[in-house]
Amino acid sequence: MDQNTPLSRSGANEFATVVFIDLAGFSAITDVYGDSSAIAMLDLFESMVGRALERCAPPIKWIGDEVMLSFPTPQSAVNALGKLLPAWRDDPRLPLTRTALHHGPVIRRAGDLFGSTVNIAARIAALAGPGQMLATRPVAEAASAEGILVRDVGETPLRSLPDRVNLYEIHLSPVPDPAWIDPVCKMHAPYDTFVRAAADGPWFCSKRCEEAYARSPHTYTLDR
Repeated sequence: MDQNTPLSRSGANEFATVVFIDLAGFSAITDVYGDSSAIAMLDLFESMVGRALERCAPPIKWIGDEVMLSFPTPQSAVNALGKLLPAWRDDPRLPLTRTALHHGPVIRRAGDLFGSTVNIAARIAALAGPGQMLATRPVAEAASAEGILVRDVGETPLRSLPDRVNLYEIHLSPVPDPAWIDPVCKMHAPYDTFVRAAADGPWFCSKRCEEAYARSPHTYTLDR
């Protein structure tokens, strides 16, 4: 960009807590169960997000199976997600979610948000595992003040950032046992529909997931 190019200051002084939530097993669900099943799950996801946020702010943007949300403060973000994420975990039809939060300055333009705060939140989301909620210090402090369990993950490198960022894991719902996560669709056992191929093998929500894993275990081992 030319150094003489003027930059608009519109919206530059606004602060927001940016949240990204996505469905951990959505791509595999599409591949294994078909488009109709995946879309039905996405419809349920959108409905639950809408109900949880009806008294807050509406979703900013849907990006496939991911939603980007905006809240004025870390406290309001934590309170809203405190309704959504536990309700999501309690539904045995749904896979685990990945969640990331970061608070900072944003630029609001045509109903969307832009800036480094959005970029950082998106990069943190890429690091979260199934059932995990990662956040930066301002959000962690707000959660801790509410009596929510917070674990220091440590300084973490983020893509395209020169300095490491302190990240924290926030426990709004019980931490999923990795051994109980279906490696294909990322649903969490034990539920009545789950089966186990072997006493020391992974849990599967159905024969389809078990067969998909048997065909290509390496694919799902790498899939977070």
